[in-house]
Amino acid sequence: MSLDLPGPQAVRALAPGKLVIASHNEGKVREIRALLEPFGIEAVSAKELDLPEPDETGTTFFANAELKARSAADLSGLPALADDSGLCVDALNGEPGVLTANWAETGDGARDWQLAMRRVEDRLQMIGPAAGRDAHFVCVLALAWPDGHVEWFEGAAYGTLTWPPRGTVGFGYDPVFVPLGGTETFAELPPAQKHAISHRADAFGKLVAAVF
Repeated sequence: MSLDLPGPQAVRALAPGKLVIASHNEGKVREIRALLEPFGIEAVSAKELDLPEPDETGTTFFANAELKARSAADLSGLPALADDSGLCVDALNGEPGVLTANWAETGDGARDWQLAMRRVEDRLQMIGPAAGRDAHFVCVLALAWPDGHVEWFEGAAYGTLTWPPRGTVGFGYDPVFVPLGGTETFAELPPAQKHAISHRADAFGKLVAAVF
């Protein structure tokens, strides 16, 4: 899935030190912090710094990742890494896609991921038995510096959806996603195993190759 990311540019190295993970999602923060740990990066979340969550007004994963990273870098004065990711279901024409988190909204400002998974399943049931179960996760990482420089990295993980949800280790839609070639959902896999094959790990591998 191409997001028409910017063309070639001078890649800036990221030195060891403090970096903001521009997210209030504790699951994402845990995953990203674990991926950064071997590189001498002291990761602190936007929530820990009491930074506000900007409105995700972009229409692509790329745009939302960039606006979150830029906001955190501007407010903290530190380099910031933001993730925008989502589930794209082939039979639903790529939905929920960039609106992945919206499908979990309950109307009172909270998010219920059990509800989100049920909404996806209900939509597939409405299509009927002919609805395919192919799906993929997309992740775009944006790495921003306070001076406005930004790097972007895109990753994906392909698989199929299952029902009912299985597993308690992951977050988001993990309990209904079985990666290609596997039999367990992302929520049933040990974290280290998921980190090795996830969309976030794919994007992070490209980040590591470029900036470390």
